[in-house]
Amino acid sequence: MNAEFNHLLKSAAKGRISRREFMGRAAALGVTAATASMLLASAARAEGPVKGGTLKAGMAGGESTNSLDPALAASEVPFMVNMTWGEMLVDVNAKGEIDYRIAEEVSSNADATEWKFKIRAGVEFHDGKTVTADDVIATLKRHTDEKSQSGALGIVQGISEMSASGDMVTLKLAAGNADLPFLMADYHLVIQPGGGVDNPAAGIGAGPYKVVANEPGVRHLFEKHANYFDTTIGHADTVEILVINDNTARTAALQAGQVHMINRVDPKIIDLLKGVPGISIEAVAGRGHYVFIMHCDKAPFDNKDLRMALKLAINRQEMVEKILGGLGSVGNDFPINAAYPLFDDSIPQREYDAAKAAEHYKASGHDGSPIVLRTAPGAFPGAVEAAQLFQQSAAAAGIPLEVKVEPDDGYWSNVWNVEPFCASYWGGRPVQDQMYSTAYLSTADWNDTKFKNEEFDSILLAARAELDQTKRKEEYSKMANILRDEGGLILPMFNDFVEAKREEVAGWEADPNGELMNGRALVKCWLNA
Repeated sequence: MNAEFNHLLKSAAKGRISRREFMGRAAALGVTAATASMLLASAARAEGPVKGGTLKAGMAGGESTNSLDPALAASEVPFMVNMTWGEMLVDVNAKGEIDYRIAEEVSSNADATEWKFKIRAGVEFHDGKTVTADDVIATLKRHTDEKSQSGALGIVQGISEMSASGDMVTLKLAAGNADLPFLMADYHLVIQPGGGVDNPAAGIGAGPYKVVANEPGVRHLFEKHANYFDTTIGHADTVEILVINDNTARTAALQAGQVHMINRVDPKIIDLLKGVPGISIEAVAGRGHYVFIMHCDKAPFDNKDLRMALKLAINRQEMVEKILGGLGSVGNDFPINAAYPLFDDSIPQREYDAAKAAEHYKASGHDGSPIVLRTAPGAFPGAVEAAQLFQQSAAAAGIPLEVKVEPDDGYWSNVWNVEPFCASYWGGRPVQDQMYSTAYLSTADWNDTKFKNEEFDSILLAARAELDQTKRKEEYSKMANILRDEGGLILPMFNDFVEAKREEVAGWEADPNGELMNGRALVKCWLNA
């Protein structure tokens, strides 16, 4: 490369000129777009993050009913909020490895029944207090209380004894669990002063940003925590989340430069956005899935034949093509795919079968009255259209589905986990035990299908303690088959995480763990211009 191009490259990497200008001038010098883009990415990394400015995200998945209590986070905006002001013992990085946060060391005994977490020295809460092992214990204990309504209840219930001594937290388990560190990365388990017992919604944590303004359903503003322990992240002076549930408005805000990144790009406009100068589409396959959930303990869904009729009456491939635009894969009525370790790919794929669905519907003895399926535009991208496709394919089997569209605001508090049949989504979890413990263990607070199966529970507990990976895979396979055939989960598709960002956003990393870099995009990215 000649000196002129090298100077141009350095200017772009430092943010002195825009990416668009760099690409145009590079082309004039005879450098291909692919080569220029690759060299710019390398140069930007070499130059290091640019500090300062305000980084903004426009997000779907926020409501006026949202709370700063980490235990209650149930949709994408509260999740992102938690990951901005909060810090857990550990996190999981984009490679699926443990990222040590408040804990700097983790160890266990031989049978994984006792785990020790060494607390990092000098970590400060936003109120200036030092994070202690006692704060960690108090936080975990609060989430074991069913009154907390914590989404992590199913995870922490397996801890039989907790203790703190100096900088060491010791957790003893009723049964061994080789995956416990991954479970401690759950985004509900934000460490709070005194465990957050006195005021769980105070928004005081040890994360990279402090809460400045909290307007649920509208906006969330944060400023940099000056004494944050990790200097490698938290580059902007302030970060902001604007709640924009409408797809068109969210996309327009990105194009106008009102926000720097958005989640949940509507698959129908991906090709259109690809042609917009200065905007890039970021998509990554992972563990996220879009679902329809039935409460197994409420009529008519307490009837196994009716549940099976509905599972057979949905056209999965059609949904992947029409709802996801091909950016995903078909589901099989259990929440695990090939992105998980120990996935069993030999389980037969459930297909759309109107004739068999009709047989099961007849066997159920249902009276023919409308079966109400509740959905909302924000349940997942294309949720209303997906419900309508389901209605059409079910009608071919003689099953009378009635689609009821609910407002986005209040959906996650008034419909999800309340009404017996509705649309929902899960972002997935890093390991199978966490996914199953969070949503399908009988005692889990977020068991949103009200699935209670003693055999499933016993295998889940056995799998936690099993250190032989071959045997553990067999146990997970048994659980998948039980849930697939007995449960109230209809899982037609696993979705890619599809987002978009402006060209001035640097530091982006594809992360299969969750939307917007597993909720850390505002924390890890920076502005080059």
